[in-house]
Amino acid sequence: MERVLLAGLIWKKNEDNSFLEGLEELSLLTKTLNCEIVDRIIQKKENPCPATFIGRGKAEEISRIVKEKNIRAVIFDCDLTPSQVKNLEEIIGCKIIDRTWLILSIFAEKAKTEEAKIEVSLAQYEYLLPRLTRQWTHLSRQWGGIGTKGVGEKQLEIDRRVIKERIYHLKNDLKKIEKRRDITFQSHKNFPSVALVGYTNAGKSTLFNLLTSSNVKVSNFLFSTLDPKVSRAVLGKIPILVSDTVGFIKNIPHHLIASFKSTLKEAMEADLVIHIVDRSHPNYEAQEKVGFETLEYLNIQKEKIMTVYNKADIIFENENIQFPFISAKNGWGIENLILKIEEKISTSFTIIKKSYKNISKKQLENIIRNNCVIDYKRKNNETEVTFWVRKILPSI
Repeated sequence: MERVLLAGLIWKKNEDNSFLEGLEELSLLTKTLNCEIVDRIIQKKENPCPATFIGRGKAEEISRIVKEKNIRAVIFDCDLTPSQVKNLEEIIGCKIIDRTWLILSIFAEKAKTEEAKIEVSLAQYEYLLPRLTRQWTHLSRQWGGIGTKGVGEKQLEIDRRVIKERIYHLKNDLKKIEKRRDITFQSHKNFPSVALVGYTNAGKSTLFNLLTSSNVKVSNFLFSTLDPKVSRAVLGKIPILVSDTVGFIKNIPHHLIASFKSTLKEAMEADLVIHIVDRSHPNYEAQEKVGFETLEYLNIQKEKIMTVYNKADIIFENENIQFPFISAKNGWGIENLILKIEEKISTSFTIIKKSYKNISKKQLENIIRNNCVIDYKRKNNETEVTFWVRKILPSI
């Protein structure tokens, strides 16, 4: 377990409660990587210091604490410039990690599928490339193999070229996967689709398991879900596809969200996007705002979004709650949620009936597997099948 110190800066842009909430969230992120938080240091300044972000004096204070407490890394609740990281590491004498790299490190641990691993690697390399400088001695210790202490310009150019080539190949690999995903999406287009999105740890995976009778891992750590999961569910008589996506979090740069657009495509293409908010969280309004901002950045139409407030069991005494409140954990309000889902997605579909003569049981099963079949009746040699069909096909 790596011993770390958390550092933050209070200045005019975050003088309200958002700073302390951000530092608490940083603690949860850090614990997700199984680190031991040894200390926390807060600096207050009018504006961040261009050279060290927190000021040289505070950096020297942290250096003394690092040596006394045998701390191996200092984690900042912000994004740092390459020069700030270099200067801080020279003064403090240990590994310096900013918020974006911390999140990428969590993503790297959580990624299981080929697609997610490529997206994480691509984001990491694009993060590292502008930070690869001759003065950056920390690269050899923090990431290993990409840069070494005191390397010359020739070696630097080799490292840059290697990273650029790797980025090029990763982008090509991702394009191939996206083509395969498009083929998969073609096979899904006959079914209504619902995507679960929201702030990390809002309860998306719990609701996913409830709707689909799945067994996706549920934990109290941030970003317990990274790889997208799609499963079939039957709401009433209607077969639908439900997807569980990576959680949102505040202060993620837009370029980082763009890196995961392939993973988020299930949400971008869904007929209905259920935006789940942890209503029991003291800062739920800010988390809800982050969710809406992220969905807006992903160009998801507002009319496709339905917001629900989860974890109602924590704020209400009994299950007699009204929509949009639900408890995915206890099943409260789920019947009302299902009715709302049916109501929303029904606007994009219409009912048709089709008769088949002399089809086998296997042929009927194939029809049901590949189409949104809500009912069928067999009489003598004729089978009447009732479908939900899309009024307007989605653009791919």
